[in-house]
Amino acid sequence: MRNSAVTIERCLAAATSVDHPDFEVVLVDDGSTDDCAALAARYPVRLVRLASPQGAGAARNRGASVAKGEFIFFTDSDCVVPRDILATCERAIAMEGRDCVIGGTYTKLAHDHGLFNSFQSVFVHYSETKYRSPDYIATHAMLLPKAIFDRGERFLERFLPILEDVDFCHRLRRSGVALVMRPELMVGHIFRFGILRSMKNAYRKSRWWTRYHLQNKDAFADSGTASMELKCNVALWGCQLVLWALFLCTGFPLFAYCALGAMALSVLLSRRLLTAFFTAGGGAAFGFGCTLYYLIGYPLPVAIGSCRGLLKDS
Repeated sequence: MRNSAVTIERCLAAATSVDHPDFEVVLVDDGSTDDCAALAARYPVRLVRLASPQGAGAARNRGASVAKGEFIFFTDSDCVVPRDILATCERAIAMEGRDCVIGGTYTKLAHDHGLFNSFQSVFVHYSETKYRSPDYIATHAMLLPKAIFDRGERFLERFLPILEDVDFCHRLRRSGVALVMRPELMVGHIFRFGILRSMKNAYRKSRWWTRYHLQNKDAFADSGTASMELKCNVALWGCQLVLWALFLCTGFPLFAYCALGAMALSVLLSRRLLTAFFTAGGGAAFGFGCTLYYLIGYPLPVAIGSCRGLLKDS
C-alpha cells in the first residue's frame, strides 16, 4: 500500500477473514504519508514499513522475502478478496501443478459498482481471461510458489511507474515458467472512478504501456488490457475524426459513409468485449453506457497517452 487510507480497511477486513486454517497476511507500506499504517495496525497482519517510497516492485519483493508460506498470493490495497479465495487457490494448484504462476482477475462488476467503475472491471476481466495461457498475469490476483523468489527471481525495482508485473511475467515465461489463467480466481476492486478519473487512468496506462511496448518491441501484441481490440478501436476512432472533419469541410457524403463504416468495423472487432458489457449483470442501460463510452469517449485519453508515451524524454 501507499497512501491507501481510503481503501485499506476494506481490503484488510476481507483478507484477515479468509476461511482457511493456515495463512498469513503480509502488508508492505511503501513509504505512506497518510494514516493507512495506523489503520492497518488494527488488523492481524505482518506490517513491513519502507522508510521512503520505493515503488510497487520493491514493495512486493520485500513482502515475498519475509513471507513464510510455500505459496504467495499477491493482491493490491484497493482489492477485496472473497472468503474462499485460498480454497480456490488450492483447487487451482491441484489442477495446474505447483511450479507455474496462476492468475486471477477482477470480478465482472466492481466492488464499488457504478458505470465507470464497472466499465473498468468488465474491461479488465474480459481482457485478462481471453486466453488460458495469457501474455502476463497481474499482481491484483497472482498466485505463485515462493520458490520462484527463493531462486532469485524478482520484480524490477527501477522500472516504469507501472507494469512491473508484466515485465516480471515476461521474464518468467522466457525462463520456462508457465503462466496459467484461472478465471474463477477473482477479487473485487475499489476504483472510485468518475469520468475524469477513468480518463486519467486510461491516459496513464496507455502512456506507460506504449513506453513498455517500445522497450519490449511488441507493439502489436494482444497483451491483456493492451489488446489488439483496443488498439484497433483507437485507430478507427482516429480515422472517424478525420473523416467527419472532411465531411464537415466538404459536405461530400462519402466521407460520412466511410466514418460510419469505421465505427461499424470497430463494433465488429470489439463485439466480444461489447457483449461482455451487456452480460456482466449491470443491466441493459449499463451495457449501452459502457459501449458508448468505449467507442466514443475512452479512445481519447488512450490516444493522448499513447502519443505521450512515444516521446522518450517525457
